[in-house]
Amino acid sequence: MNFQRINNIGGWIVFTVALVTYWLTMEETASYWDCGEFISVSYKLEVPHPPGAPLFLLIGRLFSFLALGDVTRVAYWINFVSVLASAFTILFLFWSISLFGRKIMKVSVTEEIPADKAWLLFGSAFVGSLAYTFSDSFWFSAVEAEVYAMSSFFTAFVVWAMMKWDLIEDESRANRWLILIFYMMGLSIGVHLLNLVTIPALGLIYYFKKYKDPSFWGIVWTLLISLLIIFFINDIIIPGLPSVAGAFEIYFVNSLRLPFGSGVIVFSALLVGALVYGIIRTQKSGNVILNTFLVSTAFILIGYSSYAVIVIRSNDNPPINENDPSDVMSFVRYLKREQYGSRPLLYGQYFTAEIQGYTEGVPIYTKGEKRYEITDRRVDYRYNPKDMTILPRIYSTAPDHQATYRAILGLREGEKPNFIDNMRFMFKHQIGTMYMRYFMFNFAGRESDIQDADWLGPRQWFEELPEELAMNKGRNNFFMIPLLLGLLGLVYQINHDPKNFAVTGLLFILTGVALVIYLNSPPSEPRERDYIYAGSYYAFCIWIGFSVLAIAELLGRFIKNGRTVAIASTVLCLSAPAVMAAEGWDDHDRSNRYFSVDSAINYLQSCAPNAILFTGGDNDTFPLWYAQEVEGVRTDVRVVVLSYYNTDWYIKQTMRQTYESEPFPYTLTAKHYQQGGPNDYLMYYDAGLTSIDLVEYLNLIKRNYSGLQHPYMSSANMLPAKELILNVDVDKVRAMGIVPKNLDSLIVPQMRLRVIGNSLEKKDLAMLDLLASTNWERPLYVNNTSLAQFKVDLRPYIVQEGNAYRILPIRNPRPQDELVNTEVAYENMLKKFQYRGLDDPKVYHSEDYRKFVLNQRNSLINLASALLAEGQEDKAREVILFSLEKMPDHGVPFDRFTSLPTIQLLMELGEKERALSITDITYRRSTEMLDYYIRRNERHNDVRLNLAVLGELQRMMYEYGEEELATRIEADYVKYSDALGGRPAHPGDM
Repeated sequence: MNFQRINNIGGWIVFTVALVTYWLTMEETASYWDCGEFISVSYKLEVPHPPGAPLFLLIGRLFSFLALGDVTRVAYWINFVSVLASAFTILFLFWSISLFGRKIMKVSVTEEIPADKAWLLFGSAFVGSLAYTFSDSFWFSAVEAEVYAMSSFFTAFVVWAMMKWDLIEDESRANRWLILIFYMMGLSIGVHLLNLVTIPALGLIYYFKKYKDPSFWGIVWTLLISLLIIFFINDIIIPGLPSVAGAFEIYFVNSLRLPFGSGVIVFSALLVGALVYGIIRTQKSGNVILNTFLVSTAFILIGYSSYAVIVIRSNDNPPINENDPSDVMSFVRYLKREQYGSRPLLYGQYFTAEIQGYTEGVPIYTKGEKRYEITDRRVDYRYNPKDMTILPRIYSTAPDHQATYRAILGLREGEKPNFIDNMRFMFKHQIGTMYMRYFMFNFAGRESDIQDADWLGPRQWFEELPEELAMNKGRNNFFMIPLLLGLLGLVYQINHDPKNFAVTGLLFILTGVALVIYLNSPPSEPRERDYIYAGSYYAFCIWIGFSVLAIAELLGRFIKNGRTVAIASTVLCLSAPAVMAAEGWDDHDRSNRYFSVDSAINYLQSCAPNAILFTGGDNDTFPLWYAQEVEGVRTDVRVVVLSYYNTDWYIKQTMRQTYESEPFPYTLTAKHYQQGGPNDYLMYYDAGLTSIDLVEYLNLIKRNYSGLQHPYMSSANMLPAKELILNVDVDKVRAMGIVPKNLDSLIVPQMRLRVIGNSLEKKDLAMLDLLASTNWERPLYVNNTSLAQFKVDLRPYIVQEGNAYRILPIRNPRPQDELVNTEVAYENMLKKFQYRGLDDPKVYHSEDYRKFVLNQRNSLINLASALLAEGQEDKAREVILFSLEKMPDHGVPFDRFTSLPTIQLLMELGEKERALSITDITYRRSTEMLDYYIRRNERHNDVRLNLAVLGELQRMMYEYGEEELATRIEADYVKYSDALGGRPAHPGDM
């Protein structure tokens, strides 16, 4: 049989399997997290978050044309980019496994091979590539518009290309493959940098081919040179060349007084000239190594040139223009991801370290009218040397991170960690929880899709589960089959091909554990980050493929027919991808799922015309961007994300018109919000004032009043009082009709805004500026996340008008009970909102979706409760029944937080049958979960929550005359309280 022909056919077969799988399970619209952003910026070639992904944007833009003018199909086709890239990843993985395998089996690619060896070789490639096809993390990225699928494609391609290079004996032809590899790496910079991590593994392939008798020091030197190549690309080419260009620019513009851009032009000309000269000179002199290096560098730069899109589009001021990298100085900061700060890697402080001082670092230049101006300087903090350590792992001073460090390490409050604690955290949490747990998700199974769920071990395979966990589609049990086969293949490659085991093993470590150490992540993340380590799972799937060869060798001792052995071992090992596909299909199938976009549209539809909506997180921002930028929904509403509102570039962008949204009317100017200025951080100083007029305070800042200067921080203004007063023209507000009639009595002549903590950030100042300057003519809205992030207590002054809350000059006497504009909220939620797919049990709604459904249910409950309080019983009944119709339990299971108030409302409205039905569901699920937790001897918040639910259920049943049910629930409440050691004095009291 011909190796090349069978190899090609086999590769395209698995390509087709992967393509069909990913296409059938693909997200059809913009899912949560970064996908909404990437689809938006791809569709209109805008500027995403640093460090950008310009090649991804360009390819996404090309595929968006397949929507043929239907904007609702744009997301579908940009998601398809990941489907196609992922299918090609599987293709190149198949070919890579077959090329690795032919070395183990000593098969030539140019000669005919026996049928039994062909079955065996390509069986292993089938098993390994299909295992990766259905691996949890890779499948997740393969069906959505994120960069990780395309990044995996580049990784798979360069590994395959290096194996192809290994086959070629003619050095000139072989060098072309090296140049192709570096060109692909240059292109990959425009997607994601993970591709660079493969270089040491590729370096070993190069070394083993060039040197038939490898030595320890030869391998060491190869790895050192490989690390230098990574450093050359990652530090010298990517941020280094733009940094040098920036130095040229500052000199030519500020010193030589030449126009903007002159320094960049001169540097670019010198760089291109030097490269051309070097390539020609080395070509003539016959210096092959240096010539290959220079040509490869040129091709890296050609690939890297996709980043020109970022600067070009930023200069056009698109609606999404993150960090505004429109000139070389801001572009360098964009590439270096400076807005995210830095993490210590080799040497740094413990989280308990006290700052002893600081030194001003390099200046930060900002483009002015004629020159670049120094607007800020980087600050380097000095710590007590006793609080410093090598390889710092526990460094973050964020309060929640500090609490997590202490909980994981068992440190008491005030107790300082030591180096052993530092290392224990690295091995236990960073490697154990943040990598090995993810690794086991892919090859052993996972408990559920709930954040921080554990992997499934043998003890959990057949345990009795409560309905809530048993029905969780994210629960996948692989019975550790893929893991065991991978370990078997690993051992087999060690014994039969130690050289290439070193290549595969290095690829596995560098894209896994080494990446964990390099990233040095904080102790908690907003979501699971397993997709980062997909390259490591890619390498492990190569070993899963080699398990076919290992089992064939074992079977060969008993069965002498080679073809029978090959087929039998392949069929046995296909159990791994088969169980992965069967278990993983339901929680990777994203078809007919739309609520990510619907929830975004519902936020926008909650707002009055020309409104400003403050948001606080990725999931309540990026889908809104998608709805506006792609589908054109409510482009009169300006979405303001608070994490960016702390920056001058973002505030400056709000001063421009965007679609129908008018510029923001600030009292302060862009100069007052400039980064590094006196208003970045307004620390409270006791100036003897209990309160200060907000308008007066803004005017003092605008006049640069010297009396506002903080006594201990000469370069910063202070906050002289912890209460800001905004006077309200009550007659004007009433005439505008923005306050509903039933809340008219709550209108106040003064809003007394209490500062939370001891400071205001720039975002708080800008929001207060808007609040004072708009004078109620521009509607201002917040949602739950933004409300929690402001350092000003707005809760007494908000009214629900849907899923968002409008800031109004009213004072809620009981802020814990939300005020609702029932007329507007009813119109929005029952006539304008969308709830597609929430009643379909076949649609998979992951934890992110379920949380947003919880928010939606809660909004409808608040509306129904407010209508009932107003005496509008029929409308209240309509609203709560509408909620149950659109979001039934069989579509998205009832949650504990909204079930109780729903039961209460239904009882009040005389819907006893429905109330008791939900009571039975809630009661059963809580008792099942409590039995499960007690069996496992677990004690955490969810245990207390379920116990509290029982307490509240029995209270309500007593209240509404359901004595028998109440008695039964109370008995269980007492039983579980006793079992948990926390029985209250009066079981009926909560």
